[in-house]
Amino acid sequence: MKILFIGDIFGNPGRKAAKEMVQKLKKERQIDFCIANGENAAGGSGITYVVAQELYKYGIDAITLGNHTWSKKEIMNFIDSDSNIVRPANYPVELPGRGSTVICGENGKVGILNLMGRIYMDSIDCPFKAAERELEYLKNNCKVIIVDMHAEATSEKCALAWYLDGRVSCVLGTHTHVQTADERILPFGTAFISDVGMTGPYDGIIGVNREIVIQKFLTHMPVRFEVATGRVQFNAVYLEIDEKTGKTTGIERIYEILEV
Repeated sequence: MKILFIGDIFGNPGRKAAKEMVQKLKKERQIDFCIANGENAAGGSGITYVVAQELYKYGIDAITLGNHTWSKKEIMNFIDSDSNIVRPANYPVELPGRGSTVICGENGKVGILNLMGRIYMDSIDCPFKAAERELEYLKNNCKVIIVDMHAEATSEKCALAWYLDGRVSCVLGTHTHVQTADERILPFGTAFISDVGMTGPYDGIIGVNREIVIQKFLTHMPVRFEVATGRVQFNAVYLEIDEKTGKTTGIERIYEILEV
């Protein structure tokens, strides 16, 4: 099974890059499923119904979220009804939405689990314990399981990967918007990368207009972030997974600079 996972799609520039690259890669690499982190897809913070439908139209099969899940209030109106969107499973259980899901296609089915870290981030439930809870359901429904660990600290992402080695197909880090060069397959078949990176403005600062960010560092005054313009980067990982065992046999980083 061949899976494409796209790093944090940031604003309209990120969506344009996804539009250009998803169909191209699906054709070139015979991708079975495409998953993307979309927590910043609408204006650089949050996601809306219209934006989610746009991403599906481009060929993205499922969307993971993160700490900006609730940035657009309208998500409350559709997150329960869209089974292809997952928010962090370690948010309180009373909140709407789901932390894991199973999507089906012509060549099988894939489980998707979204978790969020706690180091330098919001104090929420334990991602390790949430993973145990969600895996009870996923393991009964599919072999291939993709984990998006949306976290700040590399150590926390790495620890989760080792903790789940052999029980999930991969643990893919998101959130920092900087693609790391540490992709590997752990001893029992779980692929890992600290951060898939960002699909969005290349000439900004992690997607934001650089002048605004520089002013914030210089003055320490509140600023209103704006999505940067200019060139766009596309960050993703390509995975080859044995659908019979759920173990990953190959992981490859993708990093391209586009003029869109």
